[in-house]
Amino acid sequence: MSNATTTPITTRTWVAFGSNGALGAIHETTGGFYYKLLSDDDYRGVFPTLDAAKGALMGAMPSGSERPEFKEH
Repeated sequence: MSNATTTPITTRTWVAFGSNGALGAIHETTGGFYYKLLSDDDYRGVFPTLDAAKGALMGAMPSGSERPEFKEH
């Protein structure tokens, strides 16, 4: 019997850039869209669409932050 866990395969990645550089990333996987800020140790939740993940990433940024530019990487 195996203890291996199944890791979703990343198909595409978008990096969120602010005025001071990269802030975080969104990864599209076989299970949905995951995001994390650079300061995060792990990914935050799974979202059904890219727009939902972008909104969640922006919501996790400090109040008053400018909207980041998302570039597919």
